[in-house]
Amino acid sequence: MGRSKPENLKKDCLHREIKEEINIDITIRKALTMVEHHYADFSLQLYPFVCSLQSGEVKALEHAQAIWVAIDQLLDYDWAEADLPIVNEYIAYATSNNNSSYLRT
Repeated sequence: MGRSKPENLKKDCLHREIKEEINIDITIRKALTMVEHHYADFSLQLYPFVCSLQSGEVKALEHAQAIWVAIDQLLDYDWAEADLPIVNEYIAYATSNNNSSYLRT
């Protein structure tokens, strides 16, 4: 049996967490840049991915709310400091000429 690559473990974890938290199945399209952020009390590493809905309807199982928003509204939300580089990279990726299918209206 072959070894699992770290990237595959992250993808498996993402599939599982998304299913557990918002009850949908996703297709992972692209990995974005890993973010390491240091808060006063702790540090974290975030491994973001661009995904698309494969099946299911979003149900907030472990969160107060889960909503779809248009890409031009993303920066209207109060993001955690560690999330901002990911949001900005996603906006740049999604609005590039080759990725217009990621825009929602």
